[in-house]
Amino acid sequence: MRTWFITGTTSGFGRRLTEQLLDRGDRVAATARRPEALDDLAVRHGDRLWRARLDVTDTAELRTVVDRAFADLDRIDVVVSNAGYGLFGAPEELSDEQIDQQIATNLTASIQLARATTPHLRRQGGGRYFQIASAGGQFAFPAMSLYHATKWGVEGFWESSAAELAPFGIGVTIVEPGVSRTNFGGGSAVLGNAMPEYADGPSGQLRRMLTGEIPPLPAPGDPAKIAAAIIASADRPEAPLRLTLGSDAYELVTAALRDRLAALEAGRDLAYSTDA
Repeated sequence: MRTWFITGTTSGFGRRLTEQLLDRGDRVAATARRPEALDDLAVRHGDRLWRARLDVTDTAELRTVVDRAFADLDRIDVVVSNAGYGLFGAPEELSDEQIDQQIATNLTASIQLARATTPHLRRQGGGRYFQIASAGGQFAFPAMSLYHATKWGVEGFWESSAAELAPFGIGVTIVEPGVSRTNFGGGSAVLGNAMPEYADGPSGQLRRMLTGEIPPLPAPGDPAKIAAAIIASADRPEAPLRLTLGSDAYELVTAALRDRLAALEAGRDLAYSTDA
């Protein structure tokens, strides 16, 4: 039996992970802004579900909750940074507050969760981190610039940190799902203030898609299967740095990396010409 600490557990991947882990007999420290939304799981699973209210953007509260979870449960084997949402619109359609909140939730909170949990994992001799990121950490769509900025940010943070944590027996995996059948484009989406200048461009099109005026993008990803793949990865002794999950994620990331490599190779002579 393992013990997991998961943020953002009331919907989406966090909820699916929590359900599957409890069903198989693991313990879950589930955090959320509304932990009462997990009452049904508490009735079914009793003290194997530890709950706490947590707004991940409140760093002091985050540290307090992490410390209390490790104290109450003695050991936590796996930490999952899952809380997040999407902010959509062209940059000038977004308010300063929206920008700050997107970065605080999707990027800064992930960094602060790592800072809060690493000392505990290091002292206990190891553990695993899963960062629920996005295939959008490897490519970018128009009208999603701030969302992509946070996802590219966590990619860089964890790729660097993974090498620092490996000597302590702490494995790191960045999870890159594609478009999945969660409420990401619904209840967890935030739109900027529409400007007429962008109405006919990608921002306007995305806005119409999210508000139901035009059909949404296909969502091939199955949240239950994605949760199961994450759990199966934790059961393996070696932590893969990335899990790219979903057919659309694989195709889009592959195309983006090939295009980027082709552009880099095309500039090889210029790059070498600037050496001293």
